[in-house]
Amino acid sequence: MVPRIWREWREARALSRRVGSYVATVRTEPSEDDARWLSESASRGDLDHARWELRYARRALGLLAAQRDALDDRTPSAVARELAASLRREPLVDAAKLEIAERQFNQRLRAYADVLNERTVGEPTAARLGRTLIGFAGGGHAPRTADVQRAGALLALYLAESSAALERAFGAATLPENIPPSVAAPRHG
Repeated sequence: MVPRIWREWREARALSRRVGSYVATVRTEPSEDDARWLSESASRGDLDHARWELRYARRALGLLAAQRDALDDRTPSAVARELAASLRREPLVDAAKLEIAERQFNQRLRAYADVLNERTVGEPTAARLGRTLIGFAGGGHAPRTADVQRAGALLALYLAESSAALERAFGAATLPENIPPSVAAPRHG
């Protein structure tokens, strides 16, 4: 029998490895084509700004995917801690501007969370995500429909990739074939 302290230590190390793997995925650099497109369509040619908006978006959506899809309640907070630590280690962020980068990330995180939580009829979620990205990139209040669609498709892809990476790192939920998810979920009330 393994003493509890050793079991907990091994579990913590395993969680840390899985979180590290997941965060490495959501920290993937944006493609040069996507950054160039966003700089031309929204950030007035500022390629660095476009890259940062795409980095922030991917990381924010990665954290939101962990909050939404994680099998263990500890996972989202562990992902949030590792994302914050990775931002502090980010070689592209000047130490004097770290507080600004953290604030900018948190603003984007709240905005994307609001979009994902919003339940309205009309504009699809991907379009609202795209509009949010373009707004942060400096695209103004009336972006072109094609740009909103491309941005929305890109962020929907980031979200899907995050969910897939989470499943690879932490496993998939499994239920017996005869039990639908709505029955398996605990009822509150």
